[in-house]
Amino acid sequence: MVEVDIEARENEQPEADDATDFFGMSLDHLCVAGFDGYFKRVNPSWTRTLGWSQAELMARPSIELVHVDDREATLAARRIVAGGASVTGLVNRYQCKDGSYRWFEWRSVGDTERGLVYAAARDVTEQKLAEARLQEAKDFQAKLERQLIFSDRMASVGTLAAGVAHEINNPLSSVTANVQLLIDAIAALGPEPSAEARAQLIEMAADAAAGAERIRTIVLSLKTFSRAGAEQRRPIDIEPVLQLAIDMARSEIRHRGRLVKELGRTPRVDGDEAHLGQVFINLLVNAAQALPERGDDEQEIRVVTSTDGAGRAVIEVRDTGTGIPPSLLGRIFDPFFTTKPVGAGTGLGLSICHNLVVAMGGEISVTSEVSRGTTFRVVLPATATATATATAAEASAPTGPRRRAGAPLAVLVVDDESSVGKVLQRVLAGHDVTVLTAAKDALALLESGQEFDVILSDLMMPQMSGMDFHDALTQRFPHLAARVVFVSGGAFTPAASAFLERVRNPRITKPFDPRSVRELVKTFAR
Repeated sequence: MVEVDIEARENEQPEADDATDFFGMSLDHLCVAGFDGYFKRVNPSWTRTLGWSQAELMARPSIELVHVDDREATLAARRIVAGGASVTGLVNRYQCKDGSYRWFEWRSVGDTERGLVYAAARDVTEQKLAEARLQEAKDFQAKLERQLIFSDRMASVGTLAAGVAHEINNPLSSVTANVQLLIDAIAALGPEPSAEARAQLIEMAADAAAGAERIRTIVLSLKTFSRAGAEQRRPIDIEPVLQLAIDMARSEIRHRGRLVKELGRTPRVDGDEAHLGQVFINLLVNAAQALPERGDDEQEIRVVTSTDGAGRAVIEVRDTGTGIPPSLLGRIFDPFFTTKPVGAGTGLGLSICHNLVVAMGGEISVTSEVSRGTTFRVVLPATATATATATAAEASAPTGPRRRAGAPLAVLVVDDESSVGKVLQRVLAGHDVTVLTAAKDALALLESGQEFDVILSDLMMPQMSGMDFHDALTQRFPHLAARVVFVSGGAFTPAASAFLERVRNPRITKPFDPRSVRELVKTFAR
């Protein structure tokens, strides 16, 4: 920037000299201003850039030309200059006569004796526009990267879809058959069933429950790995995410070889469950596809977890497959590079895995020997969080009235699926449970003056959603809003996802475990 020291006498001398020639010809925007906030003199660059005449520029306080968002910083800089100090680096926007704005970067110095400010401003509008375009390009690139990561994850899930359907059909067959057998057996029971009949009923019910739990686990895996949207980084445990990935890839593995797990203790890491699961699924599927389709016990995929000497989490996926030639090993993480046949892979999986691991501050490496197998090793730094993050159900302390331990609670269940309401009523037998299928009916009941210790509400409901219901409670009955537990099969809309991020009420995920529901409700009696 050019600093100009213009004597006050210049205002009184009409004849030109070197200073006035420079003042008039400078491409920078030179000015003399008073501490009163008015321009006293401006050079022609101002009129060429802004379109105002010199008289118009000097006729009103110059702050009126400054963009409203920049006025606070501008006035703060003027106070510094009025104290006799200089200011550099101030950037603000001045309004043009056509209503548009131009960006200026200032260098100013104050003369306390004369009450004047001498300043030079350089037009940096093109630079600002270029920066804005660059930021837009970066934002667009980041969006594309998120979409690419999600697309790769969906491709992985799609690859496993047939196997996942098979995994669901097996336990579903057990559930449906056992439930029908239970119905038939109960209908045929005499008034005093034998011990053998009771044992058989219990066994059928247990088999049905085990099959339902397998389905619940698979559904949970699908929900975790198919979540779209921005990264949700938080402290997470390695083993549950790894186990979900194994469940997803089990059908791909079981027909190739045996899976061996050596799961040692690992620290928590900072990451996104869906992203980390994507890494594990890719490594497991790659390991499975490296094994010839023989399916014998000599072929093996071994998953090993441990903690290294630096306290980092280490996850290894080892296979006894075909291996990777040394000439190709250095390119394994390159985008679009693949050793699979044409049409069998995009070549993006391992590249995305590398990027996701590095983004978590970790490392991924590979060692391989032709005909003997390959090992992928992921190392992730431990989270800096000293204490484990509470689960969603524990994150919000219930605020219901204190009750004697074991005393029944007044529970309101709101779910548009009547079958869910009925099963929750059975799960909470021993408590005083009211079941409604519409949030507006629940709101009317509460407005009548009835009190509840805990409210179990579905999130996605027609007419009035659980989100609207909670917002209404927050306005009218804030003490009840704090007692809401959301029972949700998933947040399928951006609004629902944002709501769950904003509201910290406990939540129960469908399909739910009855014991977990009972334990959570019990906390409202504390």
